[in-house]
Amino acid sequence: MMHLTQRITRFYNRFSLLLENPWLDVLALFIWGILLLKYWISGKLYILIHPNYFGLSIATGITLLILAGLKARQIIQETALGSSLSLQHISLFPKGWGSLLLIITACLGLFITPQTFGAQMALKRGLTESLPITRAQPQKFRTAIQSENRSLIEWMRLINVNPEPDAYTGQKAKITGFVIHPPDLPENYIWLGRFVLTCCAADAYPVGIPVLLPQGKSRELYPQDTWLDIEGTMFTETFNNHRKLTLKSQTVKAILPPKNPYDY
Repeated sequence: MMHLTQRITRFYNRFSLLLENPWLDVLALFIWGILLLKYWISGKLYILIHPNYFGLSIATGITLLILAGLKARQIIQETALGSSLSLQHISLFPKGWGSLLLIITACLGLFITPQTFGAQMALKRGLTESLPITRAQPQKFRTAIQSENRSLIEWMRLINVNPEPDAYTGQKAKITGFVIHPPDLPENYIWLGRFVLTCCAADAYPVGIPVLLPQGKSRELYPQDTWLDIEGTMFTETFNNHRKLTLKSQTVKAILPPKNPYDY
């Protein structure tokens, strides 16, 4: 037992010496800069944060790369002069461990592709037909003159202004969203939803409306998370003693997921 403890202690001491290498800080800054710019170039920022913060994320990525370059130049100059001047600062971790954790986290981000939220997350967070008040600055309320030109989110804003579903009965609609199968809906109904972002993916919430499928069609034909473009007519339906605005579908078309799956 004593021999094992000594071996572990020697390994820790050697590993701690490696963590004192100043190039770890350079590597941490560089990888995080690359990660942020990679998300921007690949379009993955759309599924992580609100577009209002794209500029800040891009600027941060570029700044980190510049800092990595400046830190590298400093290390090279100190090495050439034979000096090892280093500033001491308060840290929760032993020297080098903070940089190591940042490097590991960034590497995971480089190799693990962010995924959009889907039906299971929507059911977990709770389906709603309204847009709750958020800390984000509200957008000016505007809606298309032709009802069939309204997006799903524009329909949600209309319901927020006037929640009486009969006010929209008979109006044509063409909406896009992903399929959700709420357990309390009949088999000939699906829920067409989208996630709304106010800041980042952590605060995304699902909104949508129930859809009555064409006669003879079952929800089994439309698996969860399938993106659909649906045309039909609005009417009022009652679910669990609650009257809801519902879309009676006439045409249902499967489409590819959009580059930006969220709305704002």
